[in-house]
Amino acid sequence: MLSKRNSLRLAAVTTLAALSTGLAGTALAAAPVAAPAVVAEPAPAAQSAPAGQPAAASAAITATPSATSVQAWQPFRVTGTTTGLAAGSTVTLQQKQHGAWVTLPASVRTTRTSSYSLGVKLGIKGPNELRVIGGGAASPVFTVTVR
Repeated sequence: MLSKRNSLRLAAVTTLAALSTGLAGTALAAAPVAAPAVVAEPAPAAQSAPAGQPAAASAAITATPSATSVQAWQPFRVTGTTTGLAAGSTVTLQQKQHGAWVTLPASVRTTRTSSYSLGVKLGIKGPNELRVIGGGAASPVFTVTVR
């Protein structure tokens, strides 16, 4: 449990970081002060289409971090591509916290070539399991260690 002083300090740092980076496309991960927004697993894509109808293209997302180890609050990028999603679709970063996927305040729209680039800053030290979700699909899980 965070003390009141530490909670205020965390809120101030988060606010200052959000103001300085514009929060557009930037994730800020810290020890949650309130209950985090837990998101259920994305629905699996349809395995087969009904008889006489074409199979729907399944959505897929790739995600590659620019670094696998960073200092706390050091910015890095997560880049990738999507297939089966329309250009301009929103993709969002999630972090595994206490066994549940938590949506971070970082999302970006894909480009007309179905690629994306997302700026990220993490504050929880140790290995952080991350993934990118969008359109009912999720990227493979990747790990970034915060020193």
